[in-house]
Amino acid sequence: MTEHPALDAARLHCRSLQDALDGLGRHGLPQIADWGGRLASVLTGGGRLLAAGNGGSAAQAQHLTAELVGRYRSERPAYSALALHAETSSVTAIGNDYGFDHVYARQVAAHGRPGDVLMLLSTSGRSANLSAAAVAARRAGLEVWALTGPGPNPLMEAADESLCVAAASTATVQEVHLVAVHLLCECFDTAVAAPPARTVAAVPGRLT
Repeated sequence: MTEHPALDAARLHCRSLQDALDGLGRHGLPQIADWGGRLASVLTGGGRLLAAGNGGSAAQAQHLTAELVGRYRSERPAYSALALHAETSSVTAIGNDYGFDHVYARQVAAHGRPGDVLMLLSTSGRSANLSAAAVAARRAGLEVWALTGPGPNPLMEAADESLCVAAASTATVQEVHLVAVHLLCECFDTAVAAPPARTVAAVPGRLT
């Protein structure tokens, strides 16, 4: 009995996803853990996360902010995080008056403060509105992190730091981005829950 072609396609998709996840596990985890710890420091200190993407990546950005304002797993305080695409009146007004390339940059200029973090998600890394947002954010003193598809790409070059998923399929990149978002939340919660590091007072005549 000949197998249905859809089954072969599904198996190929799963293999592609597994390969991309293996790559994330080998190369991306230290970056995500570092981001989680630094984001915890920013948000517990009164800073804010801004997040943006287009299409499916916009949904991923909103997923991230929802986990921070609500909770990921365990009960904890709410933290300030905004998905910029969800500001529909601002998006449509800015797009109408200034053009679609400015829908995020204008909001970053309005809401971002020095020391805040801007997270940008793009499967291609070639969205002009996200690159413009990165430029505006760095100009305003924000830290810019990018989750993208294969590099090099313009967004990773515009960001301060990036994590690029090496997968040929847009769907696979988005699926790995979701895993990265959950891992970031996991690392964030772990850092928030960690006890503060103790400082040892220096004693005269003793080396520390």
